[in-house]
Amino acid sequence: MVAVAILAAGRGTRMKSDLPKVLHRLGGKTLVEWVLGSASAVDVDRRLVIVGYRSELIKQAFAQRDDGNTLEFVEQREQLGTGHAVQQLLSPLHGFEGDLLILNGDVPLLRPLTLKHLLQTHREHQNAATILTAQLPNPKGYGRVFCDDRNVVQQIVEDRDCTAPQRQNCRINAGVYCFRWADLAAVLPKLTADNDQKEYYLTDVVNYLSPVMAVDVEDEQEILGINDRKQLAAAYDILQRRIKDDWMAAGVTLIDPNSITIDDTVVLEADVVVEPQTHLRGTTTIQAGSRIGPGSLIENSRIGKNVTALYSVISDSTVAADTRVGPYAHLRGHVETGTGCRIGNFVELKNTTLGDRTNIAHLSYLGDTTAGNQVNVGAGTITANYDGVKKHRTQIGDRTKTGANSVLVAPITIGEGVNIAAGSTITEDVPNDCLVIARARQVVKPGWQLKTQTNEPT
Repeated sequence: MVAVAILAAGRGTRMKSDLPKVLHRLGGKTLVEWVLGSASAVDVDRRLVIVGYRSELIKQAFAQRDDGNTLEFVEQREQLGTGHAVQQLLSPLHGFEGDLLILNGDVPLLRPLTLKHLLQTHREHQNAATILTAQLPNPKGYGRVFCDDRNVVQQIVEDRDCTAPQRQNCRINAGVYCFRWADLAAVLPKLTADNDQKEYYLTDVVNYLSPVMAVDVEDEQEILGINDRKQLAAAYDILQRRIKDDWMAAGVTLIDPNSITIDDTVVLEADVVVEPQTHLRGTTTIQAGSRIGPGSLIENSRIGKNVTALYSVISDSTVAADTRVGPYAHLRGHVETGTGCRIGNFVELKNTTLGDRTNIAHLSYLGDTTAGNQVNVGAGTITANYDGVKKHRTQIGDRTKTGANSVLVAPITIGEGVNIAAGSTITEDVPNDCLVIARARQVVKPGWQLKTQTNEPT
């Protein structure tokens, strides 16, 4: 059996925020969500999160998750060090038989295969504890790990407690551990706070456990901790390089990768082209042959095959194959297009469904609208969907055409094959196959002039 415990009780004062550090976002997920995900390659039986500062926010954040994994929250009311945090597990893990992985909630770049290797090494050597370590050229600030030639740990010394010779050691403690829980539970009560910080160090348990082995991580970037906004930005750069390298290896073309960002939750097919200054967010999927950007934002949306989206924003929407979007279009609030549509310059769609081969070329707004197949929406057409109290829907039938500067006042149904004259304001339902004109007749008054006015005193 395996339990995972995440240390997430601290505030993170260097973040300069009221938000707990582990709830700051890295790409599309919080730091603590990344840490949970790092255990995805391990068969985990129990997941525990040790919380303290503003614990209600952390619990609330995970209450909104629906990934099927049950989390147990353990309170650390006083933050007295890592050893003290793990001591809080003595009661909830009473009687647990298995191994315990301990992770830090602010170390989000750990790869799942790294944790899997740590656990395998731990079990193969029947260690009481196995510690993830790294060899850093500049280990300042990290606790040093001292081993023999078989990587058996002799001692761990925090940086602030190191002597000058000890600081020359480049093997550092990554703060990631695997313990045989029964052995750890037996020695946790023995920890003391006899150190410079007056804290209970988890690393002191190596003085009581045997054997303890170190496992060096291959990529030292995996164990980078987040303490401030600068480090958060640096971690995001590392994450983005990983994601974009993987997609390019899978057959996606990224033109100027440095100007593009992609959340790890995005799914792309081969032969997608992503242009510069484009950002892909959330649960977005993009199918083969589509060209996104330059200058586009796609968020939580499904993009079909051979779609183009130029200088546009698409959120929470579905764009079917062979559709052209933009430049400067905005699709939001559950838009669904048919195949072969054109949504052009300065068009906004909200909660709208379009049939196949429907065109909205420029300067229009359709909100809460259902339009059929082969509808042509003229420039400046607006569906007036809000009466000041409620939103209302507009229905537009197949092959209908609206003239420039038309206003359709919802709720309203426009039939099939209708032609709406330019400048019309339509307030009543329109039957199939007709021309509708709803505007005042033009009046011309020859020889009319504005009466002049003077400012001369009378």
